[in-house]
Amino acid sequence: MKNGKEDFLYPRSRYYGEVKPENLVFNANLQEFANKVSIICGLETGGKITTIEAYEEIKAIWKELKHSKRELHIGEQPEEGN
Repeated sequence: MKNGKEDFLYPRSRYYGEVKPENLVFNANLQEFANKVSIICGLETGGKITTIEAYEEIKAIWKELKHSKRELHIGEQPEEGN
């Protein structure tokens, strides 16, 4: 079970979409992406990292999210036939 600090720092929202394993995994990845973007923005706003560093970090985690979407076949039409 998570402790209060983890719940505060990494909040998770309930998933209301179509319940399939790949959708649940992608939703978790999407929420993690959003949390990381929020932290990166806070670091940039607070002067801890530069704007370019923030951009590069967000770009890198965006690529990870896109890879996850591709691997999980999110948004693809199911093949018919067989």
